[in-house]
Amino acid sequence: MGKTRYCYREVLPFTAMVTVECTNVGLSTLFKAATLRGLSYRVFIVYTFAIATVALLPFALLSRWKTQLPPFSVSVLWKLCLLAILGFSAQMLGFKGIEYSSPTLSSAISNLTPAFTFALAILFRMEKLVLRSASSQAKILGTIVSISGALVVVLYKGPAVIRTGSPSISLDQLLSSSDSNWALGGLLLTADYLILSIWYIVQAKIVEEYPAKPLIVCLYSLCVTIISAPVCLLTESDSSVWKLRADITLIAILYSGVIGSSFGTVVHTWGLHLKGPVYVALFRPLSIGIAAIMGVIFLGDTLYLGSVIGAIVISVGFYVVMWGKAKEEIGEDIGVSSLESPSTQNAPLLRGYVS
Repeated sequence: MGKTRYCYREVLPFTAMVTVECTNVGLSTLFKAATLRGLSYRVFIVYTFAIATVALLPFALLSRWKTQLPPFSVSVLWKLCLLAILGFSAQMLGFKGIEYSSPTLSSAISNLTPAFTFALAILFRMEKLVLRSASSQAKILGTIVSISGALVVVLYKGPAVIRTGSPSISLDQLLSSSDSNWALGGLLLTADYLILSIWYIVQAKIVEEYPAKPLIVCLYSLCVTIISAPVCLLTESDSSVWKLRADITLIAILYSGVIGSSFGTVVHTWGLHLKGPVYVALFRPLSIGIAAIMGVIFLGDTLYLGSVIGAIVISVGFYVVMWGKAKEEIGEDIGVSSLESPSTQNAPLLRGYVS
């Protein structure tokens, strides 16, 4: 029983979060390939969330039918609308920020997400901070170390450790923008990741109030579709860009809708309920290391010393935070408790869905 509980609360969330980051890196490659074929990011956003809504609908209806749920209140609906506005705004700001600056800057600024989320979680009392406790000190130190490691990967290249036989186009080169406005892009990207941190907090509050993950994520995707469609139609008036072709653009949209928005959002929602917003946000810097590893394996990119050092530093920071959270959860710090992780009686709520 103890081993099963450990796997469910520790091993499964870790594996799921790493898997989501891997799928996000793959999505970035597919998205850029599709944009090179003329796909607009506005069209991409609308179609992605529309497909996600359809994909999640059977699971939402099943969870509503199998689980005894409380009445759907106006408070939950209002929070869902707010969540949809936040999600859509973050997507628009992120794409526009990369267009004005570069993905290198985007990668660097994305590492502020754990810090933003940690500060917001403390502000909304979802994370208890007691500076004298070892667990709180570990979480602060580990977050800083993890962000520092991600910045090392982005800002320090170093000599080649593994050099491939043939040159290839790296993910950064694929996503680079010729029309650069660095300062404005940096502001847009900072706003993007600040909104993403707020999104984590609001989503955690919603699931705490209405614990039906597939239904919540399905309604969220529907709300984003309803909000984004008129906005994107007005800003993307060329009707030809809305016609999908049976090529990489269709593959990218289907992958984003089914894997990115559906699977990724459900996993994040489950993780927010089980472990809290800080835990979910902490995996954000891992995407840089994952991108570097996947680039070597699948794209034939050269592995540089900076990537190796950064990956090690990220791992150290992550384990320090996990140690602090484990110490806090088992109650070794007297008088310190975390409000971000629900009690064990809430754990089985999604057990039937994820198994």
